[in-house]
Amino acid sequence: MKVQRFLLLGISLALLAFGALAAGPTGRTVSAKILNANRPAHAFQDDGDTKMDGDSKIQHVLLISIDGMHALDFANCSHGTGEINGGEPYCPHLAELAQTGVNYLQALTPRPSDSFPGLVAQITGGTTRTAGIFYDVSYDRSLSPPALTTPYGIVGGANLCPAFVGTQVGFDEEIDYNYLKLNGGGGINPKYLPRDPARGCAPVYPHNFLRVNTIFEVVRAAGGYTAWTDKHPSYEFTSGPSGRGVDDFFGPEINSIPVSLPDVPGCSPLPDPGAATPSNAWTDSFQNIKCYDTYKVHSILNEIKGRTHDGFGRAPVPTLFGMNFQAVSVGQKLVEKSLGLTGGYLDPQGTPSDSLLGEIEYVDDSIGQMVDELKSRGLYDSTLIIISAKHGQSPIDPNRILRIPADDPSLEPPSAVLGGLGTGLTGGGLVGQADEDDVSLLWLTDQTQTASSVAKLAANENLIGGGEIFSWSSLQLLFNDPLVDPRVPDIIVAPNVGVTYTGGKKKVAEHGGFAYDDRNVMLLVEHPGFRRSVFANQVETRQIAPTILKALGLSPDRLEAVRIEKTQVLPQLPLH
Repeated sequence: MKVQRFLLLGISLALLAFGALAAGPTGRTVSAKILNANRPAHAFQDDGDTKMDGDSKIQHVLLISIDGMHALDFANCSHGTGEINGGEPYCPHLAELAQTGVNYLQALTPRPSDSFPGLVAQITGGTTRTAGIFYDVSYDRSLSPPALTTPYGIVGGANLCPAFVGTQVGFDEEIDYNYLKLNGGGGINPKYLPRDPARGCAPVYPHNFLRVNTIFEVVRAAGGYTAWTDKHPSYEFTSGPSGRGVDDFFGPEINSIPVSLPDVPGCSPLPDPGAATPSNAWTDSFQNIKCYDTYKVHSILNEIKGRTHDGFGRAPVPTLFGMNFQAVSVGQKLVEKSLGLTGGYLDPQGTPSDSLLGEIEYVDDSIGQMVDELKSRGLYDSTLIIISAKHGQSPIDPNRILRIPADDPSLEPPSAVLGGLGTGLTGGGLVGQADEDDVSLLWLTDQTQTASSVAKLAANENLIGGGEIFSWSSLQLLFNDPLVDPRVPDIIVAPNVGVTYTGGKKKVAEHGGFAYDDRNVMLLVEHPGFRRSVFANQVETRQIAPTILKALGLSPDRLEAVRIEKTQVLPQLPLH
């Protein structure tokens, strides 16, 4: 997700002259205190399941996130709706999987419902309160700025650590060596990472930032082989705090300039060359995004064949592996003006536009290829397939969209009401960081001004799209105390459904917020030995993590977040 940030250059010396902050508690130290404060009083006892159960009928788990896929989308496409496909299902492969799966109608993602916290929940069993991940771009009051200013303007400088404590944290494409390249220019540039003043100003990688362990770490420690494919190099956080959880990670940069993909049929040249210029990314085209996702699908097919993700080397078929799809998310929100195409929905019932329909059909066909490959390799009967989404998308109802200020220049996002986004450093403006999509997360550089800032926002609710304002006690019902936890926003604005904060009109929906459309996502757990069933009560996507371990014969309590939050295995599954 891209968030507001000013590129302010040449300020480092001026801010240093203003005066350095006294070094406070580090991210790791404070995180440990918070984690320990929430741990069960007794120490975790290993119950002896340190190795996978070789006699279990489930030897592999394939986890798929169709980013943006609502429960409503799955209901419509698996049963058919309106005149689409003559009223027949338009996701036939998913519909077939549902015949031997448990379909959870009320599955909710964590708040905020964005890609980072959404995936973190699925692989740790924990919410943001425990895992400490709010967004791919956020703020940490215990860390120092990077050694170099990032391409999107997170202020950096060699002398800013340990002189300044409190910084914007970017774990999106801006930390790539070169985010314009499909391979990120070679991965993550440590000079763009926040630094830990308590550890000699060492760079903090995404996996260092995660406060709890992941299913990949547990499975690998038990002798399993693991793989994951996602949209940025920064998704290496899936390896967990140890940095060793994923054996085979693949993270092609989704915000790179689209290029021909010779190994992907129909994608050399790209089908939409007009959206493959130096100013474009893969997400700017309904057609090109399918090429990008297919590039990742090939990694899964290679892994099923017993190869590494690129197909070049031999490897075990992963015990735990998977990927995300971006196509449906693009189909839900993109306006491709040059071709006269608009994604999203036609009505409040979730009838897809032609553009979104094409993306759903594409993803369905791709998953069908994975299932066919599992069957051809004799692996289908021993593989549990879990299909969900990191987040939803809001609004479904096309009549509710209100882009602030794009649709009404008299309106303002919350950060603008408070004076605009600053540099992220003390003395560089009140708003240290603002994540503003269909929610506004605000970190203040001076927390003593929280009450006055809330009062100002409340007095201007008509300007910011109404909704709810969370701070102090109301905020602490959801997250840790921002005066104690250095990563928690001081103020959160959850505007009316349909409000998104953007100055452009390239999107008709967004995610990251608290709305039901943001959070109610598809969740299907499938195995050929299961009977078709539907579970209508509420569950949460964080329950995916303990369910995976249970299926593989491992104790869910091997996950720290599961022990802290008492996260339960998904109900109604015949797991033994």
